[in-house]
Amino acid sequence: MFKRLKILNGESKTITGAALFLGAASLASRLLGVFRDRVLAGQFGAGDSLDIYYAAFRIPDFIFNLLILGALSAGFIPVFMELIFSSKENGHREAWEMVNNLINIMGVILIVVCGLFIFFSSFLVPIITPGFSAEKMQTTILMTQIMMLSPLFLGISNILGGVLQSFKRFFIYSLSPIFYNIGIIIGALFLVPRFGLYGLAIGVVLGALTHMAIQIPAVMQLGFRYKPVLDWGNKSVRKIVKLMVPRTLGLAVSQINLTAITIIASTLTAGSLSIFNLSSNLQYFPIGIIGVSFAIAAFPALGECAASGNKDLMVKNFSHAVRQILFLIIPSSVLLLLLRAQIVRVILGAGAFNWEDTILTADALAIFVLSLFAQALIPLLVRFFYALQDTKGPFLIGLVSVIINIILAVFLSKPYGIIGLVISCTISNLINFCLLWIFLRIKFGSLDEGRILKSILKISVAAVFMAIVIQPMKYFLSDFVNMQTFLGIFFQGLGAGLAGIVIFATISLLLKSEEMLAIWQTIKYKLFKVKPAVITEEGPK
Repeated sequence: MFKRLKILNGESKTITGAALFLGAASLASRLLGVFRDRVLAGQFGAGDSLDIYYAAFRIPDFIFNLLILGALSAGFIPVFMELIFSSKENGHREAWEMVNNLINIMGVILIVVCGLFIFFSSFLVPIITPGFSAEKMQTTILMTQIMMLSPLFLGISNILGGVLQSFKRFFIYSLSPIFYNIGIIIGALFLVPRFGLYGLAIGVVLGALTHMAIQIPAVMQLGFRYKPVLDWGNKSVRKIVKLMVPRTLGLAVSQINLTAITIIASTLTAGSLSIFNLSSNLQYFPIGIIGVSFAIAAFPALGECAASGNKDLMVKNFSHAVRQILFLIIPSSVLLLLLRAQIVRVILGAGAFNWEDTILTADALAIFVLSLFAQALIPLLVRFFYALQDTKGPFLIGLVSVIINIILAVFLSKPYGIIGLVISCTISNLINFCLLWIFLRIKFGSLDEGRILKSILKISVAAVFMAIVIQPMKYFLSDFVNMQTFLGIFFQGLGAGLAGIVIFATISLLLKSEEMLAIWQTIKYKLFKVKPAVITEEGPK
């Protein structure tokens, strides 16, 4: 079985190639996520049921981010890569021993922590949902208790995913979020009719289980074998814990931020929390596909450069990733901003999700888009710090950003409602990005800003032409389609969007954009094995 996995578990050779592959898989996952949100919005609308669902996510998500994500992103990959290089001759024995220790330690901790949170959920849920009625709160408590099983599966899954990332095996790793979304969709379509709203919570647990299961064979193909070892004094595990403490504190602050948003939203009109989450999910679509994919793909390369002390190559890889992210995220921002009403109506506008919900979600999406470039670059900036084994910097910067966000949210939610919360998040994201860049430059020196600014100028010119085409094209196409139907709105948005993309690509080629040429060369190589005449810094190999 493991031999059959080799074709699916191949190593990615370049940052651009890995990022495009991860982006494609992320696109599939995000499309499933969009379908998931459409199913949820169509079945429940922006009202009490979805408010309960999103509120029930808060505590399990808090545990996942606090205990799991921090260890993986800040400590596991750099330490595991060091062990891989130092234990090649004996089959990576020390590396696999550390993985077994971490899985078992994480499992014990999560069983205890999740058990405690299940027991105390009846005391904790009322704290984060003070505006809920008694009946609404009781349902939220029960759904939270069911969902508390998901951090256990996701904890093990993310350690396995860290192994796959370290070996640059991105295919199977990229499938796990797809299976996670499939589990939630199964819950919404098939379990809700049988178990009511609790079917959604069961679907979340099912998704977490499949998120883990899909990665097990691929990790075993690399040489991992499970052993029931539990060495709390393992030096590598202790090093991971040391690195993850500031990251965990940073994630705790981030979760406090989200909890504060939940508390404030619960005191606003019914459906406010749903509007916030639905619009946030939509704006995160390109962030996950572009920003996170490039950050994940670049992290191993940045870690290798940091370990070898190759500062110039590290900046080169970083600059390349930044320019590729901006090349893709800026036109995505234009599309989301100008076609926001069409996007929201097509994706969410069904069943109980009415026109008023559509307008509110579109308005929130427009404000989120203003910080889209910052949100897409933050994962890469943070991983640059981690590659330098600095987890304190991002924590302190994140703390400042969250404090600003909470203060703004308290004051802006009163006059502007849910839109005030979106404004506060947008401002804090911009501040977070600026501070990360400034302190990283102070810490590391030049980040190749001259070349980045040159690319931004070309990208911006192409984006302006893109916007000039999209706006009149919307009105032109509205005369040829029925704007009262799903298909009419879909084809209006699709036609205007495709016209804008064609113009953006054309202007980029005319301006000889390096990013456009690099992506086109990579696509030709991946699909047709056509090698470029001149291989760029991150060209196909």
